[in-house]
Amino acid sequence: MLDLLIVGGGPAGLATAIHAARAGLDVAVAEPRPTPVDKACGEGLMPGAVRALAELGIAPPGHPLRGIRYLDAEDDARQHAEAGFRRGPGLGVRRTDLHAALARRAAELGVPVHPVKVDPVTVRQDTGSVTAAGFTARYLAAADGLHSPVRRHLGLDLPDPRPSRYGLRRHFAIAPWTDHVEVHWSGRAEAYVTPLGPELLGVAILTGERAPFDVQLAGFPSLAGRLPAHASSAVRGAGPLRQRVRGRVAGRVLLVGDAAGYIDALTGEGISLAVAGAAQLVRCIRGDRPLDYEQAWRRASRRHRLLTDTLVRLRAHPRLTHLIVPTAVRLPSLFTGLVNGLA
Repeated sequence: MLDLLIVGGGPAGLATAIHAARAGLDVAVAEPRPTPVDKACGEGLMPGAVRALAELGIAPPGHPLRGIRYLDAEDDARQHAEAGFRRGPGLGVRRTDLHAALARRAAELGVPVHPVKVDPVTVRQDTGSVTAAGFTARYLAAADGLHSPVRRHLGLDLPDPRPSRYGLRRHFAIAPWTDHVEVHWSGRAEAYVTPLGPELLGVAILTGERAPFDVQLAGFPSLAGRLPAHASSAVRGAGPLRQRVRGRVAGRVLLVGDAAGYIDALTGEGISLAVAGAAQLVRCIRGDRPLDYEQAWRRASRRHRLLTDTLVRLRAHPRLTHLIVPTAVRLPSLFTGLVNGLA
């Protein structure tokens, strides 16, 4: 019998597997898709995520990020606020490169990845084990993404009365003009510009309006004017982004990564939270205290959840949205402190 079966071999699932293997647990991953898998992602790692990955022996290739820059997309004067990272750089890294690096590290540690799709209806548990798709383990970690089928099957989803938000991402073959992640704020959306390599930029747009990428990008004329006419990748999309969860533990099944609940991609902390959540999950099941995981997850994500939720609530009110960049400009110490609190 396995100690831990992980459903989902994306970054969260592989980070959990790596933590488990390093802790001496017998772990396996069920993932039907070949690695690497490309998905919609801002592709910017905050310094905390870079350090956490390094501690696991993972150093993906990418472009160093020195900070965050907020710009008002509707201000002709292009006022902006800039906050540098105080504890080392972040990293702009292609999602596929990150996924491949995690997969290599898991393989080095001897973690088997089975090309099996786990139907959530096959998940059964008793007082001592969980079975799913022919596997038996003491615990199961559901790392099956934003719209987790395992979470839904267990009845852990909660309705969300707020308007939905969506993300779109595309790449452009152009030399980055900045070593910061640029966040361009308009009245209806944000555009995130992330340097990924010597001749590669990622542009992700977060919005409450469903429209093609080019239509969304037209709402940022200054940014659009700096980009090549033709993109170098297809559009990837995700959403609705916000996923409310009743709890992260159901008996011997624990949720990790985006499956554990998601507010928004606005602060770019998905990978950091996935790695932190993976560490807490492994610590709790290693001590046979799965119920401790809920509180541990909340503690690890509290700061992120508070700031992200506050910004999303401001985003819902256009008049308040227009105050975000001017406020950051007027209060640079506060802006720098908030950025580094997350970083």
